Amino acid sequence: MDVERIRADFPILGDIIYMDNAATSLTPEPVLEAALEYYRGYKANVGRGVHRLAGIASQKYNDAHRKVGEFICAEEGLIFTKNTTEAINMVASGLKWKRGDRVVTTLVEHHSNFLPWLRLREKGILLDIVKPNQEGLLEASDFEDMVDDRTRLVAVTYISNVLGTISPIREISEICNENNTLLLVDGAQSAPHIGVDVEELGCDFFAFSGHKMLGPTGTGVLWVKDLEGIEPSFFGGGMIEDVSQDNYKLAAGYERFEAGTPNIAGGIGLGRAVDYLKEVGMDELRSHESKLTRKLLEGLSEIENVHVYGSTNLKDRIGVVSFNIEGVNPHDVALMLDEASDIMVRSGHHCCMPLLKYLGLEGTVRASLYLYNTEAEVDMFLETVEEITKVV
Repeated sequence: MDVERIRADFPILGDIIYMDNAATSLTPEPVLEAALEYYRGYKANVGRGVHRLAGIASQKYNDAHRKVGEFICAEEGLIFTKNTTEAINMVASGLKWKRGDRVVTTLVEHHSNFLPWLRLREKGILLDIVKPNQEGLLEASDFEDMVDDRTRLVAVTYISNVLGTISPIREISEICNENNTLLLVDGAQSAPHIGVDVEELGCDFFAFSGHKMLGPTGTGVLWVKDLEGIEPSFFGGGMIEDVSQDNYKLAAGYERFEAGTPNIAGGIGLGRAVDYLKEVGMDELRSHESKLTRKLLEGLSEIENVHVYGSTNLKDRIGVVSFNIEGVNPHDVALMLDEASDIMVRSGHHCCMPLLKYLGLEGTVRASLYLYNTEAEVDMFLETVEEITKVV
């Protein structure tokens, strides 16, 4: 990977070291140009008009769906949303639930893949929760004990946004298949960092966010294996084939789930973002991040009074690393990293309170890496962390 060439597409990196990619990634110039081209050259609504601008906009927007679908090896069933949260909620509200249905989720989940299922208990849905081991790893055997023919849905994250640990999705999928259970995968932290094939994973729903993978904010994706299996959450223009005084007929394909004017520029920008990632190469990206993650983990382990959470085995994780400095509030550490070395990290509970409470933590400092980070930046990060431990 030519990291310096990549970094040239991110002017913001001239002033900072950005290690908050699990929250949101930076956006390269080609993606910004693609979004601006829509506004400057052919701004029109999609799926409605017949004039030339409407035709160009509709084609570009459809092309973006196709590109993102190819990125996760899906030929159809791809819906644009505004983020992973909306995508997961569309499944929670779109399935036809019966009182007594069971949902299985885990303590590793981001609130976005926990609260929708917790809320369903108000409708008589039963919720079972799988707990990870102390390294934050989920075992397939725990799902075997939880999932049975009464389980309607399993909702699980592919990669933890706190610990970077990878879940055994394929094994969980096999357990779901044996029990005729639907599987929803939160791919917010996986789609940006590792190659994804939804057919190979064997899931029924796959949700992820564009803004974590070089795309604009306000962009997300829900892939649905069977579009007829859920009902739309929103109704209005653009998602119907016919309407009478007494009835309506929904449009075919993703259009039935995208009522109203969508984020057209954002969707087109997301299409360009996946083009960018494909040009870089997901295998090359994964190799680059693994090298940086090894350096980061080994360096932190050598600093006195620093506690790192999650697995240290690179096969079990990606470059999302949570740690604490003994006796120092995580927010204070994050501020000191910024003030001392212009390093941007996340601090707090990372929208994952149940997991942190389970681990006995009130919060952590989280450094998360991406394709534009360098070994020199990791060295600066480690030096600054060590300096902080000496002055507090």
